[in-house]
Amino acid sequence: MDYPGNLFVVAAPSGAGKSSLVKALMELDARVLPSVSHTTRPPRGQEKHGREYFFVSQQEFDAMVLGEAFVEWAHVHGQRYGTSKKSIEDRIAQGADVILEIDFQGALQIKKVFANAVLIFILPPSWEELRSRLERRGEDAADVIELRLSNAALELAQAREFDFVIINELFERALFDLKAIVHAQRLKYAAQRRARADTFKALDIA
Repeated sequence: MDYPGNLFVVAAPSGAGKSSLVKALMELDARVLPSVSHTTRPPRGQEKHGREYFFVSQQEFDAMVLGEAFVEWAHVHGQRYGTSKKSIEDRIAQGADVILEIDFQGALQIKKVFANAVLIFILPPSWEELRSRLERRGEDAADVIELRLSNAALELAQAREFDFVIINELFERALFDLKAIVHAQRLKYAAQRRARADTFKALDIA
């Protein structure tokens, strides 16, 4: 089904800067709204239920899986994450542009359900910088950092499946690239026809 809004799906290995870029984009562009995922992991830092994630128990997550409430869900770093199909549909059906931060497995699953979804992969400039960023965050123990780096090797290999790739070497440049992708998607023929259906009809354009 075509919706008037656009769906942007951003994936990256931990430490590549995905969350910071998405947050900065939403601060600059009020038309871009977040999609809040459900997760079984505990909150980190200043995260709040319903803002960064819906933090749920394993039992609550199981119930949602059985009820087919998720458009996708996956195991990531020993925890489970899922995206509610209804929450996405409601927003893009109203014409909003929704941006979703997710792992590569979920991104590829979402593309199967929402064919017009735009997949964006964020790459770090080097392995050394990725490790440095994970260490500077100060949120994970050494063994968890090693697990994230090991998983990153598998994740980076999936970048070829995405529509766009941004190398986050300089944050300002990476943010410019992300804004450019969003703006260009809005100007595509199919996206304009969905968003401005009345104008196309008035101009007698099929």
